[in-house]
Amino acid sequence: MVSDDQLDWVPSDIDLTRPNAARIYDYVLGGANNFAVDRDFAKRLLVTMPDAQVQAQQNRNFLRRAVSFLVGRGVRQFLDLGSGIPTVGNTHEVAQRLDPEVRVLYVDNEPVAVAHSELILADNPRADVLRADVADPAGVVGHPRATALLDFSRPIGVLMFAIVHFMPDEADPAGLVAGYRDATVPGSYLAMTHGTADHRPELRPVAEAYQQTANPVTLRSRAAVLALFDGYELVPPGLVFGPAWRPEVPAGDVPGEERDSTIYGAVGRKA
Repeated sequence: MVSDDQLDWVPSDIDLTRPNAARIYDYVLGGANNFAVDRDFAKRLLVTMPDAQVQAQQNRNFLRRAVSFLVGRGVRQFLDLGSGIPTVGNTHEVAQRLDPEVRVLYVDNEPVAVAHSELILADNPRADVLRADVADPAGVVGHPRATALLDFSRPIGVLMFAIVHFMPDEADPAGLVAGYRDATVPGSYLAMTHGTADHRPELRPVAEAYQQTANPVTLRSRAAVLALFDGYELVPPGLVFGPAWRPEVPAGDVPGEERDSTIYGAVGRKA
């Protein structure tokens, strides 16, 4: 846990006046890269949503299963958008455990996330982090650090885990997703999780609370999330609640897990 009176390592342009989604997520997962403003918000969040840690872990588990699946399908390079603060089970850890040659580029604009990613990846020549706005596909894909690590003439796994719901409708999230789709070749994949209140309408106040943060949330219906996969062929089982996507235990072994989920998840292939 970061002490707010010992901030010598913190990037100078960090905003400590408002809670940040990446640092809130880090706190909920038990991480130490967060500040008092984030912890205060997270504690209030846990009152409204007592299972927030379970939901965060479900999202992380989806990442592990999806990345493992894509490596199994032959994907050897990943573009992880809105990657957040590093925690155990990062994309490069999952993928490079299966194949050390896999390349991973993380992209985030949160200074703490980028600073810690740089430390973790310092000795890893096949993984890098780019501080950039994921809402600018052309700027990300055309950045020298991106083109130095990833070969956009070959299939890429584009990862958008718990990031698109931080884009309001007026910011054109469908256009964002399409921008990355169009920048990748056929045979590339999109893996996405997205927040929803379809099974739990009582969580609408959580989205309202996030309006106080640097990253307001827009929870979307299944139909709205499905529309984001335009141009992709969904791999079975399609768009489902996170725990139901290729679970590692038979369905029903974790009672209520799917029913209580707050995320949709899917993997799609660009034909």
